[in-house]
Amino acid sequence: MTDATGDGTSALEQARGAAARGAWAEAYAGYASAQEAGELGPAELAEFAGVAYAAGHLDVSVETWERLHDELAGLGEDNGAAGAAVRVAMHLLFDTALMAPVRGWLRRAERLLDPAAATPAHAWFAAVRSYERLLSGDLDAARDWAGRAVATGLDTDPAAAAIGRVAQARLVIFDGDVERGLALLDDAGAATMSGDLDPLSTGVVYCELVCALQGLAQYDLAEQWTEAMERWARTNAIGSIHGRCRVHRAEILRLRGRCAAAEEQVLLACDELRPYVRRELGWPLAELGRIRLRRGDPAGAQNALLAAHRLGWDPEPGLSLVRLADGDVGAAAATIREALIRPLPVPSKELPPTTGLRRAPLLAAQVEIAVAGADLETAREAVRELEDVADRFSSSALSASARQARGTVLLAAGDAAGASALLADAVRVWSEIGAPYETAQCRLRLADAHRVLGHHQAETLEREAARIEFERIAGTPAVDQSQPATTEPNTFGREGDYWRVVFDGRCMNIRDSKGMHHLARLLTAPGREFHVLDLVAADSEDPTVVGRLLHADDAGPLLDDRAKHMYRRRLTEIEDDIEEARADHDIGRQAQAEFERDFLVAELSRAVGLGGRDRRAGAASERARAAVTQAVRKAVGRLRDASPALGDHLDRTIRTGTYCAYLPDPRFPSPWTA
Repeated sequence: MTDATGDGTSALEQARGAAARGAWAEAYAGYASAQEAGELGPAELAEFAGVAYAAGHLDVSVETWERLHDELAGLGEDNGAAGAAVRVAMHLLFDTALMAPVRGWLRRAERLLDPAAATPAHAWFAAVRSYERLLSGDLDAARDWAGRAVATGLDTDPAAAAIGRVAQARLVIFDGDVERGLALLDDAGAATMSGDLDPLSTGVVYCELVCALQGLAQYDLAEQWTEAMERWARTNAIGSIHGRCRVHRAEILRLRGRCAAAEEQVLLACDELRPYVRRELGWPLAELGRIRLRRGDPAGAQNALLAAHRLGWDPEPGLSLVRLADGDVGAAAATIREALIRPLPVPSKELPPTTGLRRAPLLAAQVEIAVAGADLETAREAVRELEDVADRFSSSALSASARQARGTVLLAAGDAAGASALLADAVRVWSEIGAPYETAQCRLRLADAHRVLGHHQAETLEREAARIEFERIAGTPAVDQSQPATTEPNTFGREGDYWRVVFDGRCMNIRDSKGMHHLARLLTAPGREFHVLDLVAADSEDPTVVGRLLHADDAGPLLDDRAKHMYRRRLTEIEDDIEEARADHDIGRQAQAEFERDFLVAELSRAVGLGGRDRRAGAASERARAAVTQAVRKAVGRLRDASPALGDHLDRTIRTGTYCAYLPDPRFPSPWTA
């Protein structure tokens, strides 16, 4: 081994030391150097694969496990080769959601595993297979494999057993035994908190546990386990777990009505998950769409949901609700009907296919849309199925949703008294759950019932309560009593090393920064889009800065050679899976694999132009985008410290990206002067 320091310490030993400290970038560089020097044997390759994942290099991790599989298979070490193949399948399962390649690697592992033996490779094979079957909608097979994962893992690998336990618990819930399933989830979570599992397995169990509770609409329990996951993640999480934890936090914040904070978390999650997940990046983007819809930003919601769809994610029911918000009831009815009849074969960990839980949010949306279109028969059918789902899974939130839906239909049919009783009960339950947006929506329906019944005082009370809640969720500024009052208009002007900011009658002084310069330009030109290079140039005394930036070296291809090679390998595996599905006459599996193939083909087409030439990513714009976004976020954070109301307002109205803008809500205009 090469002596890297002159004191007898090799580069590989240094890399191991860095990994032990959690210095993943340093460890990755060390292992990569050792690999180039030919110093990595099979054991060291396995170490490198784990470090690469922790450092944010998913493609390198998967490629290294593939290489290890090939080397061990060539040496006749079948069990080790099978274990490496299972690791490839595991990463593809949890970090890409591409089921066809997962099945391909599991087939390779299965051919190598001795069916009479019981090893960690056998336990992990069963755990990954159970989730592959669960996410493909084959619950009977998933149940069998989860049992094998637990039985084998208890003797060979506790981490595989823990993941198998979560799968078992979810399947018990899908069978309708919710109480027992929740108890099993608690057991799995308690075992995870013992600290006996490795960081990756611990993070996976936490994430799957929260996904299970979110899918069941057990929001209080989901919040408790999200908090436990966050406490653990602060010092122990690796790889994509940080970003996944943020998405779960955003889901809870959205439910609690803290949508500005939820949007901030989910945008950070997108940044953190991008190195790990390609297709599954649609998960946080779909959540972003839900958040923006609640904040009264249907255009922003639509952009996020369409981006999620381009990544192969299911944008429903969000996209149909956006169309309803835009007043296009016919289009909304058509898309929600299609989503129920022919759901996209997307493997969601929160809402697996072929379960009533997957259909519940779609049914609730269909009731709202059908009533808006005066299609009461469709609404009644959706209510009946939604009530069946709520009864089966014994969830307070699902019960509240079903009662609200039934009350909405009764009101549309002219039974205001019956509707009033159901809607009042739904308001109570939503309020007890701590879901202010759902509570406010239901209050508006209840107010409509009171109007029909002639209960005008009750109607006024419900409408006012709903209005206040909607304004709070949207981020409408309120008066901040912590600052001295003034009658001056909203002002954002520089005075030496400070900016004098007046907002909603409150005055504050904020130290100068680049972010404050960017904000000043945006605020004084509402509705105008600025390219980030223009913002950078405006803050520079050098008039040639934009020209130099534009002619700087670009950031290279949108997909590097390694990523393109991996995509093409996945495509080959998907084609093999399609052929097997055709031979087995498995229509569902074939549809899922073809959907995944179309996604990867689109990704490659996006990155490769005519004649096979790479499309380039502009480094200047990307550097400027990152710098401007960071500077603006820091400035908004300082303003929030001085005035939470102003911070909420800017969170809601400032858009950053390659193009930045201040987009004030036309219902609440807030003109600014310099």
